Amino acid sequence: MAIIKETIKGTNIICEVESSNITKTDYNTESKKLVVDFKNGGQYEYDEVPHEVYTRFRMAESQGSFFSKNIAKSYKYKRL
Repeated sequence: MAIIKETIKGTNIICEVESSNITKTDYNTESKKLVVDFKNGGQYEYDEVPHEVYTRFRMAESQGSFFSKNIAKSYKYKRL
């Protein structure tokens, strides 16, 4: 697991991760929106990500690999 720091602020779970592609995620447990910050400076918001999927992402051996396989192309997203 490569979570460097995890903070809970209200309904948001913010994780700083050590990954070749991702630097930080911010997940809102009520709206099910996931904001992902990438090392290239991009920031994307993914809609309707189930809490169970985000929990599996956090617990994965490789967050980057899990994200690519299970979130990146599976949920509607937009660049912020």
